This record gives sequence, structure tokens and C-alpha cells, in this order.
Amino acid sequence: MATSTPSTCTFTFTTYDGTELAYHVQGEGEPLVCLPGGAMRASAYLGDLGGLSAGRRLILLDLRGTGDSAVPADTSTYRVDHQVADVEALRSHLGLESVDLLAHSASGNLALLYAAAHPHRVRRMALVTPTCWAVDLAESPETRLADVRRRAGRPPYDTAIAAYERALAVLAAGGVPDEADWAAAMPLAYGSWDGTARAHAALSPVQKNAEASAAFAGPGAFDPPATRAALGRLAGEVLVLAGELDSNPSPALAARLAELFAHGVVDVQSGGGHFPWLDEPRWFAARVERFLAHGA
Repeated sequence: MATSTPSTCTFTFTTYDGTELAYHVQGEGEPLVCLPGGAMRASAYLGDLGGLSAGRRLILLDLRGTGDSAVPADTSTYRVDHQVADVEALRSHLGLESVDLLAHSASGNLALLYAAAHPHRVRRMALVTPTCWAVDLAESPETRLADVRRRAGRPPYDTAIAAYERALAVLAAGGVPDEADWAAAMPLAYGSWDGTARAHAALSPVQKNAEASAAFAGPGAFDPPATRAALGRLAGEVLVLAGELDSNPSPALAARLAELFAHGVVDVQSGGGHFPWLDEPRWFAARVERFLAHGA
């Protein structure tokens, strides 16, 4: 089944457990399967990935329970390891022997688990500002604070840094940070806190499935030693793209992730934050397209 707008067509398919999932197609050219982060935010926030759709057919998956995809009968399947089968079902539905894969933020974990489970199905993989829980790589709170404090001394960053400090302190104590603090810290996620960034951030609460987000990395989701071993045998090429101003992951942590692959490379977008296609769209799209077309 398909619906369309002048620039985007929306299709649905049925995945392994009977849940109907949606994906949105933009552009022409070789297909690129795109997995959104959030965790569990509808794929609409990816837009056209800085104009990447000019040379690629973007296939933007709405993960289960987000966007136009249905809520599963068993909500325990929100856990990321269960969603590996959704990505494989999409590949099969598209009739592709192997895929080029792009994953942003939290869905970096989904892409890592998919590549570990189905290495022969991954041609090239671009991990954009990915979190790396699946391979037990994470920034310490101290490192994250040191990174964001580089932006101190001008508004709105002083207020955002203070809010970020409070949120991380609550997390360290085992609590749940106040949503107001997360919202106040959002300028730190962008290279520039301009109108585009503010509008993008404002949509996050309505695009994200909070229940699914809480379950995404739940107990039992990851087996880092097994995943690391499997990724070390991956034949496909991998680009880990970090933002210079991002704190999760920092460029240093992104480089450590790239080292896990036989054919991994890291690149850092100057002035980029956690959503680098918004900060310098032309550079971002050109870098990803160059990797997809020619490798690192």
C-alpha cells in the first residue's frame, strides 16, 4: 500500500510478528535505508538529510510504534534487539540482496546489531553521531561535561550547560532527569541554535514514542563481546561521522568505534552537532554520498 505527497511516497509492509510498518521514500537513485534515532523518534526529523536525496533514494523507516508505523501487540518488542528482524524484513520486502545503511544516534545500535546478525546483507554503512551501547562504548559524564563546557561564555549555552549538569547528576544518582532540564539543554545538540534548530528540537516530544524509547535499550538488549567479535569480521565498509561539537559521541569516541571494523573510518564535521545535516547540509550530503559511491 502506498500514499504520496509531491516529494515523498509512504509505503507499508508487514514485519515478522504481523506489525504493519511504514517507510517513506524520497529522491531517485540507489537506495539507502535510513534508521532514525531518538531513541524511537519518527523518521520525519531526518528530512532529506541535507539534500542527500538528490543522488540517493532515501528509504526512511518509521520504527515500530513511531510515525506511521503501527504499535506492536507485544510492546516488549520495542527493545532494540527485537527490531533487527524489522530491518531484515524491510530488506526482504524491498527485494534487495544487500543494503547501504545509514543510522543516526540511538539507531546506531540497531545498525550495529543488524550488521552483526546479517553481515552479508550490509554493503556500506554510515553511522551518523551514533551512540554505541551495543559495543559497550559510552562517554563518561565527566567527559560529556568537559565537551559541552567548551561552549561556555555566551548565551544560550551557559543556561544549557547548567541544565545538562543537573540532568547528568540525576542520572548518575540513578534517577530520572527533569524533562525541563533536557529541554533547556537542547542548544548543546546543535552546531548553531538558530531558528531551524529550535523548530527541529521543538518537534522531538511529539515525534518520539516515550514508552518505546524507555524500552529501547532495556535489560538484555546487548551482548557487547559477541557484537564486537561479529563486527570485526564485517566485510562491508563503515563510515562513522561525528560532529565536532557533539558530546555523545565525541569525535574521540567515534574514532574508537571505527576501530572495531576491518574497514572502518571516522570523519568529523567541523562545527557540527548531533544533527550535522542541519549544520552544514552540503558538506554532510557530499561526504556521505562520496562514501556510499566510492568508499572511505
